[in-house]
Amino acid sequence: MTAACDLCKLLAAPPEGVVIWSDERLSVVAVDDAEYPGFTRVVWNAHVKEMTDLDAADRHRVMDVVFAVEAAQRAVMAPEKINLASFGNMTPHVHWHVIPRYLDDAHFPNSSFATAVRSGAPEALAARRALVPALHAAIVERLKA
Repeated sequence: MTAACDLCKLLAAPPEGVVIWSDERLSVVAVDDAEYPGFTRVVWNAHVKEMTDLDAADRHRVMDVVFAVEAAQRAVMAPEKINLASFGNMTPHVHWHVIPRYLDDAHFPNSSFATAVRSGAPEALAARRALVPALHAAIVERLKA
């Protein structure tokens, strides 16, 4: 853990409801993004900068969890597309963004990190937000297996 790392700080003292699931190596974290209900991060618990700093078994474990989150998003949220991204330029900590995307979302077809091209429709966002508890339950169920 590093004092300057935002993800290390988050995992050390997460606000209630932020950590959806965790084990000794990984945490699945809900991202509070008004335009992207269901946006989730998969975070390696220890402070590790790059995927290649992990051994092969741990890299596979990270991706197994990422794919379980993606599968839960597809099953519950029914998005047009799922975006998977691993950046970490500002937070040098292994983590993956798993983002459900829709034809009417604020950035589609561009990256959700690009400039918005529209505002999300309030009724569509409300309907997606209503699915988030079921999404979190589906993630936990998939990761129990």
